Amino acid sequence: MKKDVVISMMDSMEATPIAHMVQLANQFGSRIYFEMNEKKVNAKSIMGMMSLVLTSGQTVTIDAEGDDQENAIEALEAFLTK
Repeated sequence: MKKDVVISMMDSMEATPIAHMVQLANQFGSRIYFEMNEKKVNAKSIMGMMSLVLTSGQTVTIDAEGDDQENAIEALEAFLTK
């Protein structure tokens, strides 16, 4: 399951918010990846997620596969758009 999400966070996506997002992703059993600019990284990897340099206004594709994929995508989308 894939979903495009436009990032609209007020805070910049530096180390602390990315760490929180990785912790959120790790709560799900599904395999979760973020895709942006032809780059695909594991959403459960802090180093991978930091390499994306996410900023407000960008579009990222969340790709999840597993039993709780819908819940994972919903939770990550809510995090990125708060």
